[in-house]
Amino acid sequence: MKNIYKLFLLLLILFCINLGFTQNEISSPYSGFGIGKLSSGTSVTSQSMGGISYAIQNPYFVNFKNPASYVAFDSLTFLADASFYALFTTLRTETKTQKNNSVRPAYLAIGLPVTRHWRTSVGVLPFSDLGYTILNSKTDEHIGKISYTYKGNGGLIQLFWGNAFQLYKGLSVGINTSYLFGHLATTRIAEIEGSNYFNSAIDNSLNVNGIYLSGGVQYFFNLKEKHRIGLGAIYENSLYLSVRKNETVTIFQGRYENMIGQDIISNINGKRGRMIIPQSIGAGTSYHYANRFLIGLDATWHQWEKFKLMNQSDSLKNSWEIKGGVQFTPNPQSNKYLKRISIRTGVKYSTGYFIVDGKTVDEYTLAFGLGLPLKGISSNHAINILFEYGQLGSLQKNIIAENFIRLSVNFILHEKWYQRRILD
Repeated sequence: MKNIYKLFLLLLILFCINLGFTQNEISSPYSGFGIGKLSSGTSVTSQSMGGISYAIQNPYFVNFKNPASYVAFDSLTFLADASFYALFTTLRTETKTQKNNSVRPAYLAIGLPVTRHWRTSVGVLPFSDLGYTILNSKTDEHIGKISYTYKGNGGLIQLFWGNAFQLYKGLSVGINTSYLFGHLATTRIAEIEGSNYFNSAIDNSLNVNGIYLSGGVQYFFNLKEKHRIGLGAIYENSLYLSVRKNETVTIFQGRYENMIGQDIISNINGKRGRMIIPQSIGAGTSYHYANRFLIGLDATWHQWEKFKLMNQSDSLKNSWEIKGGVQFTPNPQSNKYLKRISIRTGVKYSTGYFIVDGKTVDEYTLAFGLGLPLKGISSNHAINILFEYGQLGSLQKNIIAENFIRLSVNFILHEKWYQRRILD
């Protein structure tokens, strides 16, 4: 068993290291809208079922999307859930193709019992990612070829502390208190061929931090023996984040990477403002049969039209997400290993929340996953594997098509936390 704890400690160290140094490894032009490309905000188990989470309770993973689910944690056990993923992205236009790969942490979460009717959870996960490089050019009849470069990197990280309370049989409520922080940096460069002209660059950086609350409720009831129905809902309030903005406008000769005759014509340091990330509302339902079969459906509405940064709006629109998924475990109590493996699949569709050239950028995702108990250790320790394929945008709309494949793995440690000794 000591080897299990050593493995989890290694995962924790790697997670913290990677979280600090891989925040800007994505390459998506669509991350340049709003606060960047949003994280799924769900566990690997949920993602394997298309992301359903609002009406899901399980003592063997942390469902941090709906904090009311924490009441499922066992009263005597400690639960730790750590995940990493590899992302393979392909960007396509009618004439060009670009590929990008990255490996990085997904989340780390811990669940604990507090009292008979109170459970708690803490964790860290990415909230959004910013990462892109866009090159464009045009020819002016008077001055010649002008090259434009747009860059972005950074992202936001979420630290959360959640608490759930069992009000009475089947009904629970929960709340997550989260601290968001991070750095968002963008650069715009205009360069003219030849040495007779001055080029220009605008460098922006935002340091963001703030606290927000999100709450959830769940209710489960039995239709008859072995048949169970779940209902759930969440509300994520509007976030009013503190922002400190730095902006530098530079004119120069030569290339941006090797400036000649640099002259800073504007410099703003530490300008204070705020960022408003609008509210979200979601609801879902699930059907369970004897811990062997699960099917669920979630719907979420995001009010992105209310987004503001330093009192300015972006080209965002309100959006809907629909998620559906299933899980099948032949026999969780079987002595045969293959019968204890969980098979999961799901789909997700989002109408998209940003607009490009007057067109919305929707998203489709198909997921498949396996839950593998660690044979010979304990059926409560597990490794979950996820395969996702998705697409944003479409060449049919004359916008960039972004296809991605995500391979995720998470390790779940489920161990005794407290057990009262009985003396003869």
